[in-house]
Amino acid sequence: MNSTIRLTAAQALVRYLAAQQTEDGEALFGGVFAIFGHGNVAGMGEALYAHRETLPTYRAHNEQAMAHAAIAYAKAHFRRRMMAVTTSIGPGATNLVTAAALAHVNRLPVLLLPGDIFVSRAPDPVLQQVEDFADGNVSANDTLKPVSRYFDRIVHPAQLLSALPRAIRVLTDAALCGPVTLALPQDVQAMAYDYPASFFEPRAVSFHAPAPAADDITRAATALRAAKKPLLVSGGGVLYGLATGALRSFSERHGIPVAETQAGKGALEWDHPLNLGGIGVTGSEAANALANDADCVLAVGTRLQDFTTGSNTLFTQAQIIGINANAFDALKQGALAVEADARLALDALSTTLDDWRTSPPWTARAHELADSWRASVDHVTNAPQQDNTLPREADVIGAVQRSSVQSAANDIVVCAAGTLPADLQKLWRTSTPGGYHVEYGYSCMGYEIAGALGTKLARPEREVIVIIGDGSYLMMNSELATSVMLGAKIIVVLLDNRGYGCINRLQQACGGAPFNNLIADCRQGPEGAPFIDFAMHARSLGASAEHVANTDELEAAMQRARASTKSYLVSIDTDPARPTEEGGWWWEVAVPEVSSREAVRAARADYEHKLTVRSKRTKE
Repeated sequence: MNSTIRLTAAQALVRYLAAQQTEDGEALFGGVFAIFGHGNVAGMGEALYAHRETLPTYRAHNEQAMAHAAIAYAKAHFRRRMMAVTTSIGPGATNLVTAAALAHVNRLPVLLLPGDIFVSRAPDPVLQQVEDFADGNVSANDTLKPVSRYFDRIVHPAQLLSALPRAIRVLTDAALCGPVTLALPQDVQAMAYDYPASFFEPRAVSFHAPAPAADDITRAATALRAAKKPLLVSGGGVLYGLATGALRSFSERHGIPVAETQAGKGALEWDHPLNLGGIGVTGSEAANALANDADCVLAVGTRLQDFTTGSNTLFTQAQIIGINANAFDALKQGALAVEADARLALDALSTTLDDWRTSPPWTARAHELADSWRASVDHVTNAPQQDNTLPREADVIGAVQRSSVQSAANDIVVCAAGTLPADLQKLWRTSTPGGYHVEYGYSCMGYEIAGALGTKLARPEREVIVIIGDGSYLMMNSELATSVMLGAKIIVVLLDNRGYGCINRLQQACGGAPFNNLIADCRQGPEGAPFIDFAMHARSLGASAEHVANTDELEAAMQRARASTKSYLVSIDTDPARPTEEGGWWWEVAVPEVSSREAVRAARADYEHKLTVRSKRTKE
């Protein structure tokens, strides 16, 4: 007779999570972020307390932020380890929606465990309950359905026997991977059930990824052999598929140059002769020049969003081969689809191609353009700062990188929104997979500091450097205090351009007047805009901090920050008006068709011209 263990639903859930292991014998779940409320403190709180040594619980200050931290933890582990997040039933649950959307877009695993209303309905409506006048089964947690890859509401303790294995499969499947929500009604959390003891036995979880079909590989090889000017676009799936070695071998063996998406940057060393740098709207001159001429694009592990394709203008002339574990992504842009794990597909394709190499002039041109771009990066990031001018983003990035000459391989840079991801994709140099941690699938302001915390928890031996604008910092900075509390040291480099400089430039590029982006252009009361001392603010959260006047002082401050044992913020004033002109590509942002402003009408005419060019190119 099978033995049973009588546990509450919350106790069973936590015990099951604690029993899951990676193939290397590590805990699959690195811990649980929790902000307790009446909807989870009694059930989940008691269960987590009992397992606090084997499944650590981390307290945060904001539910969205702690979910960002959990997502970053999984990203830093290339999806092989992850975290869970638990909240109460109302605002705590709805605060998870933005983070869930971020994880959904970026194909990253996170387990969301929000409390829910009473299944019994006895105290209906309970505190924080969102009532639907037409459906009594709806709660605040239903907002998470569109942004979850798997959603379940646990209305009886026995339901965990099927829901939890399904959740783990989604979280560890390359094609399905994304956020999982298990809504936990607070009375069900406390209900007991006799669970099979075998349900809680330690088990190794395999990360599932499909092998390529032989016919798909044959068709892809035929298309590549017919190409004269092939280009490989490396996406996040290369990193998540642990395929960096396969990518390097494939590129070198067949002479095919490589361009990187935001998520795929770092898969190939920045100074590799065939690494052209970033591609697309925020890409390098080298990558975009070859993409614009390529007759075949091998898109590996990328979802081909508009920043990668230049709003579908960059390589419309090319035959696209899409290698992706998810068929939805592999088929984009009318691609010849290879539904498969990146490593397995590249190895199989290379074997089929045998000794075939692309034309020597194409490879030689790639080498030449890559060398030229690296020289441009060196020039841009080492330009002397002019007297009486504020530095721009490129100057700051250069100073940060110069401070890491001795430890560059150890650095992880974290960023998410504004101009900085564009300049970082162009200019940041990394030779280590995972050394570039930029969330740009959702471009979520507020991810940066929370993401750095999660990254540091995942990679405590690495120096984690957040480069962030003042706008994102003001939007969400509370987990800087959490990093101090946990002893998870991060370095924050804050660029203060006094507003939303990136969107201010975009606004004017579309013909608009400067309005409501830079603080100087916002409506203000009689006292005017406040002066914000970011260093003082960081110190109030427990971090060490200082403000510097120029990039020379920034380099020196970075040495102090590196030597610090606790989180350290360095702020510097920057110019909101000067972008990095090198690199880049057109990005479609719709301009008003009718306006009283001449600048808008001129921008609209240019926009319509670009649409005509794209349409003509697509038809060709």
